[in-house]
Amino acid sequence: MPTLETTIAKFRNKEAFIGIVGLGYVGLPLMLRYMDSGFRVIGIDIDAEKVDQLNAGKSYIEHISVDSIRGAITAGFEATTDFRRAGECDALILCVPTPLNKFREPDISFVIKTVDALQPFLRAGQVISLESTTYPGTTEEELLPRVQSAGLQVGANIFLVYSPEREDPGNQDFETRTIPKVVGGHTSSCLEAGKALYEQAIDQVVPVSSTKAAEMTKLLENIHRAVNIGLVNEMKIVADRMGIDIFEVVDAAKTKPFGFTAYYPGPGLGGHCIPVDPFYLTWKAREYGVHTRFIELSGEVNRAMPEYVVSKLMDGLNEAGKALKNSKILVLGIAYKKNVDDMRESPSVEIMELIEAKGGKVAYADPHVPVFPKMREHFFELSSEPLTPENLSSFDAVVIATDHDRFDYELIKQHANLIVDSRGKFREPAAHIVKA
Repeated sequence: MPTLETTIAKFRNKEAFIGIVGLGYVGLPLMLRYMDSGFRVIGIDIDAEKVDQLNAGKSYIEHISVDSIRGAITAGFEATTDFRRAGECDALILCVPTPLNKFREPDISFVIKTVDALQPFLRAGQVISLESTTYPGTTEEELLPRVQSAGLQVGANIFLVYSPEREDPGNQDFETRTIPKVVGGHTSSCLEAGKALYEQAIDQVVPVSSTKAAEMTKLLENIHRAVNIGLVNEMKIVADRMGIDIFEVVDAAKTKPFGFTAYYPGPGLGGHCIPVDPFYLTWKAREYGVHTRFIELSGEVNRAMPEYVVSKLMDGLNEAGKALKNSKILVLGIAYKKNVDDMRESPSVEIMELIEAKGGKVAYADPHVPVFPKMREHFFELSSEPLTPENLSSFDAVVIATDHDRFDYELIKQHANLIVDSRGKFREPAAHIVKA
């Protein structure tokens, strides 16, 4: 019968078979990291198209190279939709989506369905690690009873941990290996097993006292950013009314060598974490009779930013004697952040929908997203427009929503009739540039 000691030894000796469940922006880099560390790895996903692409040596994420996928395949990696293969694994790391539903409440159905699909194949000696962002208590309330329903005893012969993902697509300063990994276990034995799992692949593992503490850590990290971005977005509106450039102000303030961290305004929050995480905490806090007013206020400010950008677009068109209705608008950048192809929760998409709802004719340009992808709630039958002098001048206005480095901003400035700049790319005032 497997024990904690035999489980830990398997990881330290790199004899363990690792299963990554969910092969997206979190799971795929983690798979590559374990392969590079000398482990055998299998990827499990419900998306047959993703599985087929990976097994054919292809990548569907821009910053993950085809060569790295092919190298993993050559070294023995395989992807599958067959959840029965989970029984072969010594560790199952869950990297599945945790979005919000239409009422902006946590939707952990992907987590629950995944665990239910895995449950018949769980066995003694395994480590189960959830990495998906969620509210404090999810691991104990949802995973624990499901794992133990097979007659297994968490902390004795199977080990349950929570370790929040910390991927930052497009950031060249960090990689999966170098980003410290927070780990919380359901019991002290679970924590030891979780540390053994991650210490082989990650440079620094940071243990915390419980799965709840680990879950709360992830939320704090991203709520910290959401609140500060909300603050600077609100100050942007005040500064604009006063005729002050908020980007100049932030640049000046960040010269203070202590007590200030620079956050820049934008068209709204994007990505899986920052727009979503605050609602996971505010929803759970209500169970304890706590109203998180500060967090919810920042959420309100940030969610209003796409409408603010469109209002500035309408102001700019009005100055040119035009209405938004029937105007041709080019949105520059539809990924949620610069230099990536990640569309999750992108505020650019909401800006496009608002423009279309008001009768504008919308198009987009994004070198990282050549064709508008299938999304859960949004769809445009569009492809990226070429940024030529003739094409730029054919639009009534250009909205800079995501400031990719690959855009030629001098070309844009020279040939666009009207520029609505939500990212502070153009610091020098010009008659045809509107700060948003």
